[in-house]
Formats: sequence, C-alpha cells, structure tokens
Amino acid sequence: MGLEGDACANPAIHGGPQQALLIITAEGIDELITLGYPLFYGALGENFTTRGLDRKQLRIGQQFRVGTARIEITKLRTPCSTLDVYGPDIKQAIYDSQAKGGKPPGAHWGLSGFYASVLETGCVRVNDRVALEAVLV
Repeated sequence: MGLEGDACANPAIHGGPQQALLIITAEGIDELITLGYPLFYGALGENFTTRGLDRKQLRIGQQFRVGTARIEITKLRTPCSTLDVYGPDIKQAIYDSQAKGGKPPGAHWGLSGFYASVLETGCVRVNDRVALEAVLV
C-alpha cells in the first residue's frame, strides 16, 4: 500500500503530508464502546488501528516502523463534526481541554487519535508490528 495520504474528503482539514495517516488504538476504541458509543475499528476514520500501544505514552515526534514503512507522529487529532453520528457528546469524550493544550497524559490523551506523516513509504499488512524507532526532542 502506498502511504501518501492524498485522497480525502476535505484536504483543507484532513490529509496532506503532516496528516497523511490517522492512528487510533484498539484499546481506546474498546474503552469508548464500554462507555456506550456504537463504534467499531475504523469507525473514527483511522487508517491504522493498533493494539498494544499505550496511547498515553505516544508523543509528537515519535517515529515508528510499521511493516516496511516509517512514520512520525505529527499531531493530536482534533475531532470534527463527522463523528457526531456516534453521539452528540463523543467529541468531548475523546478530546478534553488537557489534550487540546497538548498536555499528556490526561484521561482523554490520544482517544481522538494521532496524525502521522510518512517518512518512508512501504508495505503495511494486518498484524504487522508497530515498533518505536526514534523520539525527536
């Protein structure tokens, strides 16, 4: 799969080189399902649903190897109105003032997901390992 991120519904808001991918943890989605939101993996628009990554430990600038691709987390996702189909308060459930201020590890840190840029394109398959490679300071 090419990881270019150039096909999206609203390129002024979504996509572009710094927001080529949206990553959300399966554990975060499971947490929201437990709270009663009618979600499933992929429902929040993520390109990658990961398992085993602690969303509260993810930071802007971290680089990961995913399959043969290399990506870098660039930004915390700000939820938009397309998520309203899952309930009027889902945006508040996944993104609070601490997250908005960039202050990890608040209760909602990373529930909305993280955007990533593609540093090296490559092939990514289901069940590929996601390995931390570098942290930029």
